[in-house]
Amino acid sequence: MPRTARRAVAAKAKTGPRSNARVSKKPSLSPEELHQLDAWWRASNYLTACQLYLLDDPLLERPLTAADLKQTIVGHWGTCPGQNFIYTHLDRVIKKNDLDMIYLSGPGHGGNAMIAQDWLDGSYTEIYPNITQDKAGMRKLFKQFSFPGGVPSHVAPETPGSIHEGGELGYSLAHAFGAVADNPDLIAACVVGDGESETGPLATSWHGNKFMNPITDGAVLPILHLNGFKIANPSIFSRLSHEEVESFFRGCGWEPRFVEGDDPETMHQLMASTLDWAIREIKRVQTAARESGDPTRPRWPMIVFRSPKGWTGPKEVDGNPVEGAYRAHQVPISMGADTEKHLPLLEEWLRSYKPEELFDEDGRPVELLRTFPPKGIRRMGANPHANGGILLKDLRTPDFRDYAVDLPAPGAVEAQDMLVLGNYVRDVMKLNMDARNFRIWAPDETASNRLHPVFEVTGRRFLDPQLPQDENLDPDGRVMDSMLSEHMCEGMLEGYLLTGRHGFFNSYEAFIRIVDSMFAQHAKWLKTCSELPWRYDIASLNYILASNVWQQDHNGFTHQDPGFLDHVANKKADVVRMYLPPDANCLLSCFDHCIKSRNYVNVIVASKHPRPQ
Repeated sequence: MPRTARRAVAAKAKTGPRSNARVSKKPSLSPEELHQLDAWWRASNYLTACQLYLLDDPLLERPLTAADLKQTIVGHWGTCPGQNFIYTHLDRVIKKNDLDMIYLSGPGHGGNAMIAQDWLDGSYTEIYPNITQDKAGMRKLFKQFSFPGGVPSHVAPETPGSIHEGGELGYSLAHAFGAVADNPDLIAACVVGDGESETGPLATSWHGNKFMNPITDGAVLPILHLNGFKIANPSIFSRLSHEEVESFFRGCGWEPRFVEGDDPETMHQLMASTLDWAIREIKRVQTAARESGDPTRPRWPMIVFRSPKGWTGPKEVDGNPVEGAYRAHQVPISMGADTEKHLPLLEEWLRSYKPEELFDEDGRPVELLRTFPPKGIRRMGANPHANGGILLKDLRTPDFRDYAVDLPAPGAVEAQDMLVLGNYVRDVMKLNMDARNFRIWAPDETASNRLHPVFEVTGRRFLDPQLPQDENLDPDGRVMDSMLSEHMCEGMLEGYLLTGRHGFFNSYEAFIRIVDSMFAQHAKWLKTCSELPWRYDIASLNYILASNVWQQDHNGFTHQDPGFLDHVANKKADVVRMYLPPDANCLLSCFDHCIKSRNYVNVIVASKHPRPQ
């Protein structure tokens, strides 16, 4: 490219004017607001810690004994107080600004924190009436956590408000981007663990901001939870300089702000002013884009939240540092053989939250807490986007028979199966353009897989500068194949489906193996949801795999791997389906069936090359 052309592209590539907005230095919270926020945070931390340890005496009405403890203490503490802090402050801005917001917990565990938040705001009891908001309900809440027949230690489908399990790291941000796509009023607050941030899928996901149209999509607010340690090692981001971390996120197109420290009062004020700034920025960006009709990619706000791992927990145990160290990651105070020695330390820790100030004698949250959270569906545990089947609407589809290849005799006609399907997919897209509830994902392979007729009605989503030689790029395109990442395709599609929409993922059969584990996690999610009557049906996760193994001789051994079907076949038959249509007409029938189905993972392997029908 000539130098002058390069300069022109570079000039266009500026991602909108850099925000001059700064976080206010004035205290954002009045003394009364600060007192209420801190009380809610203490209550959520108390409930979170008790879920790890207690079978009985939920209000510490007498000295703790070994009989009050679980036989085996299982779970994680390190991420929880920081997540409780973030969740508490998100509740404040939701209520202040009447926001439609969901919460995604990226760290691999810490489900006890979100459960605590749900119980406090009442959304847990609404789903599980036996877990009442009183002493008896609190006792059941504590017992069930990481207990046989109870609930998992991560933010599983059993947790109200969750669309992201977190049991396997790396997918939170991609899920968040999928959730806000075509949801212009939704904000997805996504807490990214600093260990999670080192995974390939998450590192890639920082580029998801390149595909969010500020006019037609909602906003993702990433909050990097920088607490310093993984299970045994320091996290990479925690040891980088402030300048390096800031430069990294600016280089990815974000506008970062830092909330750092360990003094609760100072951190409350700083977090409140920073979140107020972030919400103002999101609204400013969206208002400017929607009033001007200009979808130029902005710098979206994000927050780097640096706090001690295991914050507010025991400072040290047996002479070893715990708070602010890797030892806080799981259970900070071990029991078993150490119960007699450690029991006073545990009791001191739990009493430090002053439960007698937070719950009445019957175990109900006091008035100070009851008046704090948002109401109704504004609570993140009750937001309908986090139970997407509530919002799901059927796709409009044409009659697939109208696209059939006319066959005078078997084998008498040659056709390209995927190209025939492409005409049907084009019209599905056209029929649902106004509903904005159908998208296609692929890692730069939609045209290669012969689905290019869809470009007659929509383009590839692309918000950055375009060159004359580009084709089918559109800032509001509904084909998401401008990023060559199978992880992002899978993650964004899952987020889109989990919040009540439809779509499919097309790829090469050999390379879909990259998301083997992501597929397995989604299949497990569906399996668990099928056992939860309060989880509504969602549209199936559909794969169309072309470039299939038997027609890859020209590319060689690297492109020959039918093993994804082996991986799918070992899952439960009530979750997965596999289709191997031999010709175009059978492919049309299979696809029409799959795109209308619910609660399955459907895998179709089809030919894209000319072949007898």
